[in-house]
Amino acid sequence: MNDTVEVSLGTRSYEVRIGPGLIGEAGAQIAPLLARRKVAIVTDENVAALHLGPLEDALGRAGIASDALVLPAGEGTKSWPQFTRTTEWLLACRIERRDMVIALGGGVIGDLAGFAAAVLRRGVRFVQIPTSLLAQVDSSVGGKTGINAPQGKNLIGAFHQPSLVLADIDALATLPRRDLLAGYGEVMKYGLLGDARFFDWLETNGPALADGDGGVRQEAVRRSVAAKAGIVARDETEQGERALLNLGHTFCHALEAATGYSDRLLHGEGVAIGCALAFELSARLGLCSQEEPGRVRAHLNAMGLKTDLSDIPGDLPGAEALLELMGQDKKVVDGRLRFILARGIGAAFVAEDVDRAAVLGVLEDALAHG
Repeated sequence: MNDTVEVSLGTRSYEVRIGPGLIGEAGAQIAPLLARRKVAIVTDENVAALHLGPLEDALGRAGIASDALVLPAGEGTKSWPQFTRTTEWLLACRIERRDMVIALGGGVIGDLAGFAAAVLRRGVRFVQIPTSLLAQVDSSVGGKTGINAPQGKNLIGAFHQPSLVLADIDALATLPRRDLLAGYGEVMKYGLLGDARFFDWLETNGPALADGDGGVRQEAVRRSVAAKAGIVARDETEQGERALLNLGHTFCHALEAATGYSDRLLHGEGVAIGCALAFELSARLGLCSQEEPGRVRAHLNAMGLKTDLSDIPGDLPGAEALLELMGQDKKVVDGRLRFILARGIGAAFVAEDVDRAAVLGVLEDALAHG
């Protein structure tokens, strides 16, 4: 049985459909949205090997013609060269403004293809078919699209909402365990930022999610998407409340830049470490009890996720250099560091102009711990 969560944005509202077998039903799901039965699929090599054939078959059964572009896998694809390649390919396919682009893959493909759709002919519609846990609960919902720059992550992009999101729970069974657990970092974030009961539920059910329980996975995706959809509906372009979704991300983005956006650190792993550091910073600033960061770390450890800087292979720059990398983060306002901190699990808030010395102390101790 599928779940449906609506992202309520007036004339740009859309549904996130969550359940098993949705890639096989994609033709029937997408057909009602099409002005003509033609789509362009953007995916990557890893996802194409598993899911492109079934998607093309599903589209064909609905009488929908499709072309596909298969890009290299990995964070390095979210860059100007592959963005240029994608937009020029879409033009070569004669994709028109009323046509549809399908992003089939994880967050990298969703962000890249969505950004290409946003700027192509000043805006072409697109459908997200997220195949990773991270993309299903986070990047496919909310309309943030973009690519990375040498100066930092996601610094080039646009808000461009999809017309539909199809989150096929069966696709999660094809993920390597490391990728699944990385996505769990974003799932856990929703409990930490605004829903303590969800975090309680995850402490009980997280292991079953990791071990392949489809029902638990679907419920975790549904609750995560519902949490994000509510926030996006209230603050689409991140003027206020939506910033809460960046819990852990200021630390995470600095660590991703420090590791060269490589597989040394997956995004969701960085989010998990970042959440642990954000709670540690909150405790040091007297915002929450020391038991709270301990509980966060205990759950991350129980799930087998990275929790410390020492869990990242290879050398890291010093605390000052990491703080400098945070200065490029999109959440910097008027040159002041803005963090998402917490008064407890489920009680996050936006903190302006956080004390630099306190952040430096947390980083120095985290580096020394290794």
